[in-house]
Amino acid sequence: MSFRPNSLSGTLTVATVLCVVCSLIVSGVTVGLRPLQAKNEELKKKRNVLAAAGLWDPEKHSNADVPKLFEQIETVLINLPDATEDAPEAGTLNDTLDPATYNPLKAAKDPAQNVSIDPETDIAGIKTRERVATAYVVKKDGKVDQIVLPVYGKGLWSTLYGFVSLDADGRTVRGITFYQHAETPGLGGEVDNPRWKAQWDGKIALDDEGHPQIDVVKGTADGPNQIDGLSGATITSVGVENLVNYWLGPDAFGPFLDRLRSGELQIAAN
Repeated sequence: MSFRPNSLSGTLTVATVLCVVCSLIVSGVTVGLRPLQAKNEELKKKRNVLAAAGLWDPEKHSNADVPKLFEQIETVLINLPDATEDAPEAGTLNDTLDPATYNPLKAAKDPAQNVSIDPETDIAGIKTRERVATAYVVKKDGKVDQIVLPVYGKGLWSTLYGFVSLDADGRTVRGITFYQHAETPGLGGEVDNPRWKAQWDGKIALDDEGHPQIDVVKGTADGPNQIDGLSGATITSVGVENLVNYWLGPDAFGPFLDRLRSGELQIAAN
């Protein structure tokens, strides 16, 4: 019996074959591109770490410069507060996981690797977070110059992901950047505006007792811990304030920063 492509059965057969072939092609391309996508994501992350530390100039640098620039940065893992029995002491360096392969964002979604946040203290609105977080140590002249910390939390429409860099004193902001969000362009999306980000440099993020005190205000910021709010984007502004204060606070990087300021924790600058 000859194949009749114009018949109902023939049309269905052709459509099925085309769907299968196209699916195989798409799947093959997706699998083939996965290593490239992972490489690009890693490159993007490193660019943003460099940007938060003030070491990246988009007008002067290209992706080819990232490996060389990143030579002055050491990636470390930090044990965050964890009520689990036999959990490592909060704020200490983690030496059991590999910083090169550990993914904190995946860990934050994995019940075996995350902790639930008390709703009363979850000012960042993220519900769960990782037990072990990544940090980046910027070295200069053989000494620790900055500590770049990942931060994330809810804005108006999305979760904002970024980095905050602190001076070696563990209190003074050196820079901030956001690399992923879906806030409204021209409003909350102004978190990407270089002029808005520039005002963070030199702000005192924690008081003398180590309590987070970043205050994103309406109007003109005139305090050492204050940042001008984003015009027309009150919820995003409050979200940024909350997520920064959460991650620098006692439920996240606070114990690590306490140890750093007291000199109890020494990070060798190789």
